[in-house]
Amino acid sequence: MKRVLVVDDDPTVSEVVAGYLDRAGFAVEVAADGPAAVARAAAHPPDLVVLDLMLPGMDGLEVCRRVRADGPLPVIMLTARGDEEDRILGLEVGADDYVTKPFSPRELVLRVESVLRRATGAPPAARSGPWLRSGPLAVDPVARRAVRHGVELALTIREFDLLTFFLRHPGRATSREDLMREVWGWEFGDLSTVTVHVRRLREKVEDDPAEPRLISTVWGVGYRFDPPAEGADDAR
Repeated sequence: MKRVLVVDDDPTVSEVVAGYLDRAGFAVEVAADGPAAVARAAAHPPDLVVLDLMLPGMDGLEVCRRVRADGPLPVIMLTARGDEEDRILGLEVGADDYVTKPFSPRELVLRVESVLRRATGAPPAARSGPWLRSGPLAVDPVARRAVRHGVELALTIREFDLLTFFLRHPGRATSREDLMREVWGWEFGDLSTVTVHVRRLREKVEDDPAEPRLISTVWGVGYRFDPPAEGADDAR
């Protein structure tokens, strides 16, 4: 049974979210402030955190940083509608997804299930297939491992999925809308989510993120992964 930590200072929201997650088969714990959330996560590590941005004692951004300090723990942020800057900040510190208030508890459960599926990798029947390699990069989609020059990369769930998509479709210009559909599984959403994740991924895979050579911006279209010339900076 997967463990979910729900962090929100509104007891009504926590009760409703916990109830829906419990009925969906998750073991749920609840924390009402930032320090309590960090302590709960340390004492009983969850499989995923549903985290409100606005919390007493310590805001959600700092909670996200602290609970993810030891590894890529999946985090879904709860944000107020229209607070685009807060959503982008949440994604910048490593949140894997976000849901805007007011939200449908059923939608939140679906998001939790989706993020956890991606975090745990392919189902047993699909556990086959080679590493994807391009220049200094190599990705194992089954074990969900990514390396650059032989050094393991610390990627969030969505960053890993995005890099895997790019390595599977070299030279293909893909719009942000198509990336949201193919990588996130969303038919609609805030396209800044894609922009932020591309920027974060560039910081981890490019020699110079300000002058990207692997993940290029195709103006008026979206992004394209440009494999290095054969033999250049091969993954080791």
